Amino acid sequence: MYFDELDISDDLLDALDAMNFEECTPIQEQAIPKILEGHDLMGIAQTGTGKTAAYLLPVLDELSHGNYPQDSVNCIIMAPTRELAQQIDQQVEGFAYYLDGVSSVAVYGGNDGIRFEQERRGLELGADIIIATPGRLISHLNGGHIDLKKVSFFILDEADRMLDMGFYDDIMKIASYLSDQRQTIMFSATMPDNIQKLAQNILHNPVEVKIAVSKPAEKIQQTAYVCYDGMKDKLVEKVLSDETLDRVILFASSKMKVKELNITLKRKGFNVGAMHSDLVQREREEIMLAFKNRRISILIATDIVSRGIDIDDIQLVINYDVPRDPEDYVHRIGRTARANRDGQAVTLVTPKDWQYLLKIERLIEKEIPKPDLPEGCGEKPELSKSAMKGRHTPGRHGGKGRHSKRGNGGKRHGKPKNKPSNNAQQ
Repeated sequence: MYFDELDISDDLLDALDAMNFEECTPIQEQAIPKILEGHDLMGIAQTGTGKTAAYLLPVLDELSHGNYPQDSVNCIIMAPTRELAQQIDQQVEGFAYYLDGVSSVAVYGGNDGIRFEQERRGLELGADIIIATPGRLISHLNGGHIDLKKVSFFILDEADRMLDMGFYDDIMKIASYLSDQRQTIMFSATMPDNIQKLAQNILHNPVEVKIAVSKPAEKIQQTAYVCYDGMKDKLVEKVLSDETLDRVILFASSKMKVKELNITLKRKGFNVGAMHSDLVQREREEIMLAFKNRRISILIATDIVSRGIDIDDIQLVINYDVPRDPEDYVHRIGRTARANRDGQAVTLVTPKDWQYLLKIERLIEKEIPKPDLPEGCGEKPELSKSAMKGRHTPGRHGGKGRHSKRGNGGKRHGKPKNKPSNNAQQ
């Protein structure tokens, strides 16, 4: 389906045309009409499928018609991290480039008092769309800076990550301030029990749109090194010794391991930076900017903070630990081979991790090559018969008329001089 087949305004279509977006992704094709019809929606879709546009386009279309209260907050979008909140805010700006009178403001933690006051003014003046992290929005609610009684759209993006970060109670508290007449839209990459519980509590007769987890791009060269724990640091050093590599993400499953690897690799002379939840927001921003500007070659990160990484030219992804959820493996290695580039993904697998690797291979319906270890890294362990019993044949099992708003705190999206940038569909 093409965007011009959707029942959305010409101004939105002009913005999409300016960004060279013509054809809907599957999640957009299925979700946008349902949201325009007014249904609550539960969307299961991974990062990179276009889910942000799937909820922004119909909501912006509704708000652009001017049938919602002026000088009131009409839409709340919740995001797990500051990085994702910033990305969504940029996407609102891109899609709303030609809309008259739709305003937005992003609120998130880790800022100084000046930023907090700017947010407060924007909230009190009533920007149409608030993009917020849960903790920061709770702070503004506790301060009486925002009235949510007239909110018509409540959107949760990456709901599974928000629950992983312990935001369930915050989300329920925020929902308690909202009208029961609101339309609620929730997106999650996975559907564990806690997400089902949240959906039951905040959604009303939702339609469900589920996009199967896409397989990793064919241009990703996947490798799994079977090794003992004590071999991992040497293996990482060997893989990173390739001098042509200057855009690498190294994933670890805990912030403690991220910190340890950061120290170890710096001592070995590698140009690394670490992203983990113990850093204050300013430090995280500095690390990410340094990585984007190539002042840092290797970024070490956990899954949670890595959701804000949106860089197209990553050459290599290393999984220091095998992800316990096979879909996390697809998310991680999907950071490379983007925009039709080549990429590599290397995963370090200990004998105790073998069962998790098998789950990954079942999901992607492909056996990942397991070569001998590089020279100087030792011999790979022989797997026990009990571990080998889990072998499978990949492929046999499927994976699973407008008026304007004026407010100093909200960004106004009128008709600007320049075209919107092509950074907003995903």
